[in-house]
Amino acid sequence: MAIEVKIPPMGESITSGVLAKWHVADGAVVKKDQPLFELETDKITSEGTAEVAGKITFKVAAGADVKIGQVVATIDESAAGAAPAPAAPAPAASAPAAKSSEQSPAVRRLAAETGIDPASVAGSGKAGRVTKGDMLAAGEKPATPVAAPVLPAPAPKPAAATGATGERQTRTKMTKLRQTIASRLVSAQHEAAMLTTFNECDMSAVMELRKKYQDDFVKKHGVKLGFMSFFTKAVVHALREVPGVNARIDGDTIVQNHYYDVSMAVSTDKGLMVPVIRNCDTLGMADIEKAIGDAAKKAREGKITLADLEGGVFTITNGGIFGSMLSTPILNAPQSAILGLHAINERPVALNGQVVIRPMMYLALSYDHRLVDGKEAVTFLVKVKQAIEDPARLLIGA
Repeated sequence: MAIEVKIPPMGESITSGVLAKWHVADGAVVKKDQPLFELETDKITSEGTAEVAGKITFKVAAGADVKIGQVVATIDESAAGAAPAPAAPAPAASAPAAKSSEQSPAVRRLAAETGIDPASVAGSGKAGRVTKGDMLAAGEKPATPVAAPVLPAPAPKPAAATGATGERQTRTKMTKLRQTIASRLVSAQHEAAMLTTFNECDMSAVMELRKKYQDDFVKKHGVKLGFMSFFTKAVVHALREVPGVNARIDGDTIVQNHYYDVSMAVSTDKGLMVPVIRNCDTLGMADIEKAIGDAAKKAREGKITLADLEGGVFTITNGGIFGSMLSTPILNAPQSAILGLHAINERPVALNGQVVIRPMMYLALSYDHRLVDGKEAVTFLVKVKQAIEDPARLLIGA
């Protein structure tokens, strides 16, 4: 019996996507719950899995636009116990002439330019055919000798201006997720009166706390004490002190939030995703660290859901993990503010009339000036700075 493989529902707002790639070969025998394909939508990237075991037959090629509920393959359950089809046998070594005669124009052109006989190159293409990549790779190492008269080596050609072989350009269609990210970033800049205010933060106190309690924290909670839990708690503290930042504009209405679901920017190979950590005001440091780790793992594995990305009131983005010294983060609409963290660098600073070396981080708060005034923005950022430089404030609410 053949079971249909359909594009699963992703949420009411998602009606289509792109079947980016198949994780299995057409005609392969798959196992139940085995990942079959990767689906890219304008909001998330997810995987489709096999509901049953059996032999799969594709109905849609990789790269095709698909609709939610569309049949993209079938699985024949009667073939569940069959062994995978054997790989095609390698071409016989006694047929170099046949292999050479089937080469593409690109291979023949490279053979003429380099003097490398395609018959001497091991082919990685279908049925052992030599590809352009095989020829380029062969040009970087001595060719395998063949039974032919030894001829003088051709004169070396001048190196290309780029200093590298291969195409000078490639063109790749943007994924739906990348298109949406681009559109939302441009929209945020066009629709909001965005402004950024800066401050710097001495990380000494937090670093000392982490050093002092890290081992005990890991033993008790099974997760490391990172910087993000401190900044998350500092942001919640600041949102309580300056509630105007915890609001958004909806048409001609101001929507005031009374909860603290904080979005965390996560970099993935598919693009930037911003999962939400719920109820950060009630979570302990260990719970926050675990929630951030779980959300980042889901995002990078393509298992994030639309529900994981919705409902945040404020965003934290950490460019410091990539070495960024300073930036002006763009709002995560419809939120009204975003905090940018940066690299920690030791710098000379004035303290009590003396110049001392301290681990310093620049903080950047971008905000919607239509809703948040400069006084509120600066006060908010100062509250974050104070909470990080003196974490005891987080305990007493000062």
